[in-house]
Amino acid sequence: MVSDSTLHALLGAVVTIVLSFVPFSPALGGGVAAYLNEANSSEGLRIGALSGAFATVPLVLFGLVAVFFLGFFAIGMNGGAMGIGGLLVVLVVGLIAAVYTVGLSALGGYLGAYLVGEV
Repeated sequence: MVSDSTLHALLGAVVTIVLSFVPFSPALGGGVAAYLNEANSSEGLRIGALSGAFATVPLVLFGLVAVFFLGFFAIGMNGGAMGIGGLLVVLVVGLIAAVYTVGLSALGGYLGAYLVGEV
Protein backbone atom coordinates (compact mmCIF):
# COMPACT_ATOMS: atom_id res chain seq x y z
CA MET A 1 0.00 0.00 0.00
CA VAL A 2 1.19 3.49 -0.80
CA SER A 3 1.83 5.72 2.22
CA ASP A 4 0.13 9.08 2.54
CA SER A 5 3.43 10.89 2.07
CA THR A 6 4.08 9.12 -1.23
CA LEU A 7 0.53 9.74 -2.42
CA HIS A 8 0.77 13.43 -1.57
CA ALA A 9 4.15 13.63 -3.30
CA LEU A 10 2.60 12.06 -6.41
CA LEU A 11 -0.23 14.60 -6.30
CA GLY A 12 2.35 17.38 -5.99
CA ALA A 13 4.18 15.97 -9.02
CA VAL A 14 0.94 16.00 -11.00
CA VAL A 15 0.40 19.64 -10.01
CA THR A 16 3.96 20.43 -11.13
CA ILE A 17 3.46 18.76 -14.51
CA VAL A 18 0.00 20.23 -15.14
CA LEU A 19 1.20 23.73 -14.25
CA SER A 20 4.52 23.35 -16.05
CA PHE A 21 3.74 26.40 -18.20
CA VAL A 22 3.78 28.55 -15.04
CA PRO A 23 7.20 29.73 -13.85
CA PHE A 24 8.28 28.07 -10.60
CA SER A 25 5.59 25.39 -10.89
CA PRO A 26 7.75 22.88 -8.95
CA ALA A 27 7.44 25.14 -5.90
CA LEU A 28 3.65 25.03 -6.27
CA GLY A 29 3.67 21.24 -6.57
CA GLY A 30 5.95 20.80 -3.56
CA GLY A 31 3.82 23.21 -1.55
CA VAL A 32 0.65 21.33 -2.39
CA ALA A 33 2.27 18.02 -1.42
CA ALA A 34 3.45 19.30 1.97
CA TYR A 35 0.20 21.14 2.66
CA LEU A 36 -1.89 18.05 1.92
CA ASN A 37 0.37 15.97 4.16
CA GLU A 38 0.12 18.55 6.99
CA ALA A 39 3.87 18.22 7.42
CA ASN A 40 6.27 20.09 9.66
CA SER A 41 9.19 21.93 8.05
CA SER A 42 11.63 18.98 7.82
CA GLU A 43 8.94 16.62 6.52
CA GLY A 44 7.85 19.35 4.11
CA LEU A 45 11.34 19.53 2.64
CA ARG A 46 11.43 15.74 2.23
CA ILE A 47 7.96 15.47 0.70
CA GLY A 48 8.59 18.43 -1.60
CA ALA A 49 11.87 16.94 -2.81
CA LEU A 50 10.14 13.58 -3.38
CA SER A 51 7.45 15.38 -5.37
CA GLY A 52 10.15 17.00 -7.50
CA ALA A 53 11.83 13.65 -8.05
CA PHE A 54 8.54 12.18 -9.23
CA ALA A 55 7.97 15.15 -11.53
CA THR A 56 11.46 14.68 -13.00
CA VAL A 57 10.59 11.22 -14.36
CA PRO A 58 8.63 12.55 -17.39
CA LEU A 59 11.48 14.98 -18.00
CA VAL A 60 13.97 12.11 -18.14
CA LEU A 61 11.72 10.10 -20.46
CA PHE A 62 11.34 13.09 -22.78
CA GLY A 63 15.11 13.58 -22.74
CA LEU A 64 15.70 9.96 -23.72
CA VAL A 65 13.30 10.30 -26.64
CA ALA A 66 15.06 13.51 -27.68
CA VAL A 67 18.46 11.80 -27.52
CA PHE A 68 17.15 8.93 -29.62
CA PHE A 69 15.87 11.24 -32.36
CA LEU A 70 18.93 13.48 -32.18
CA GLY A 71 21.20 10.46 -32.56
CA PHE A 72 19.04 9.09 -35.38
CA PHE A 73 19.29 12.32 -37.36
CA ALA A 74 23.00 12.72 -36.60
CA ILE A 75 23.71 9.28 -38.05
CA GLY A 76 21.61 10.21 -41.07
CA MET A 77 23.72 13.33 -41.59
CA ASN A 78 26.92 11.28 -41.30
CA GLY A 79 28.00 13.03 -38.11
CA GLY A 80 28.61 10.64 -35.25
CA ALA A 81 30.28 13.37 -33.18
CA MET A 82 27.10 15.42 -33.42
CA GLY A 83 25.19 12.55 -31.82
CA ILE A 84 27.63 12.35 -28.90
CA GLY A 85 27.62 16.13 -28.51
CA GLY A 86 23.84 16.13 -28.56
CA LEU A 87 23.78 13.44 -25.90
CA LEU A 88 26.08 15.49 -23.68
CA VAL A 89 23.97 18.62 -24.16
CA VAL A 90 20.79 16.73 -23.25
CA LEU A 91 22.47 15.19 -20.20
CA VAL A 92 23.73 18.54 -18.91
CA VAL A 93 20.42 20.28 -19.56
CA GLY A 94 18.59 17.35 -17.97
CA LEU A 95 20.78 17.51 -14.87
CA ILE A 96 20.21 21.25 -14.52
CA ALA A 97 16.47 20.79 -15.00
CA ALA A 98 16.39 17.99 -12.40
CA VAL A 99 18.22 20.14 -9.83
CA TYR A 100 15.84 23.02 -10.61
CA THR A 101 12.77 20.82 -10.24
CA VAL A 102 13.81 18.99 -7.07
CA GLY A 103 15.23 22.14 -5.45
CA LEU A 104 12.16 24.28 -6.09
CA SER A 105 9.88 21.45 -5.01
CA ALA A 106 11.77 21.17 -1.71
CA LEU A 107 11.45 24.93 -1.23
CA GLY A 108 7.74 24.69 -2.00
CA GLY A 109 7.44 21.83 0.49
CA TYR A 110 9.03 23.98 3.17
CA LEU A 111 6.67 26.86 2.38
CA GLY A 112 3.68 24.50 2.32
CA ALA A 113 4.64 23.18 5.73
CA TYR A 114 4.96 26.77 6.95
CA LEU A 115 1.42 27.45 5.75
CA VAL A 116 0.17 24.40 7.65
CA GLY A 117 1.69 25.80 10.82
CA GLU A 118 0.22 29.26 10.26
CA VAL A 119 -3.32 28.31 9.29
